[in-house]
Amino acid sequence: MRELDFIEWIRSQGGIDSAVVPVGPGDDCAVVKLGGEEILVTADQVLDGVHFVLAEHGPEAVGRKAMARGLSDAAAMAAMPLGAVATIAMPKDLARDEAEAIYRGLRSLADEFDCPVVGGDVGVYAGPLAVTVTVFARPGGVKPVLRSGAEVNDAICTTGSFGGAWRSRRHLQFIPRIREARMLAARCELHAMIDVSDGLSRDLGHICRASGVGAEIVADDVPVHPGEALEAALGDGEDYELLFTLSAEQAAELVGNQPLDVPIARVGTILADEALIIVDGSGSRRPLEAHGWEHETQ
Repeated sequence: MRELDFIEWIRSQGGIDSAVVPVGPGDDCAVVKLGGEEILVTADQVLDGVHFVLAEHGPEAVGRKAMARGLSDAAAMAAMPLGAVATIAMPKDLARDEAEAIYRGLRSLADEFDCPVVGGDVGVYAGPLAVTVTVFARPGGVKPVLRSGAEVNDAICTTGSFGGAWRSRRHLQFIPRIREARMLAARCELHAMIDVSDGLSRDLGHICRASGVGAEIVADDVPVHPGEALEAALGDGEDYELLFTLSAEQAAELVGNQPLDVPIARVGTILADEALIIVDGSGSRRPLEAHGWEHETQ
């Protein structure tokens, strides 16, 4: 079973009233109408041996990463966090001080983004540590930015740099781009956006698939993290930077003025043809394989 195939199957089952849930499974957050307002909801989990190694990384870093992933999903839709609930499935041999350190890690980032941990659940079992965080957010005057709004001839832009996040431990220390997303949404008309968790090429593929478009990436314009290769930037994942599309004119203004504390780069263009293309330094065009992280069962 492949993760994306299963998600598509879930989406095909229906049963969601679009008048109440205008955005359901398949984006970074669901959007639910409640009392005349919209609430954004996202859930994410981290698993020992998959997203972290408890013995190597330590429990406080685990808690922080679990919270950061949920906040990053809210950033992908330019939303403002409201609060979070967390569930922890603890191995039987987890010590009390380790459990407390997980909570401190959750709280450290939650407090930074005014996202109180308002509840959750704790269980103990004969398995590895698993932490799940559900984040609630609100639009805060900004229309939620979906994956499905990319338009032909849009510029494709990114924040930050890509590649080697696991090797450098950036996957534990990244800052969710909540503030940056809010600033971008206030300054520009963002057409589509996603946070890059599964790899730049794969997450660009998510936007293209949701929008019914293709994309062309210029290899030399991809911001590669120092010491890494282009292929790592395209496929490693765990960078949690923003990938977004907007008009070419607004992209030029952003790249020229650099209004954020993190660099903005234009890396390509949205195409009408539903294909992913990469252009190398010599101008040669070839298919871009959408590769990166995906859960699979063997």
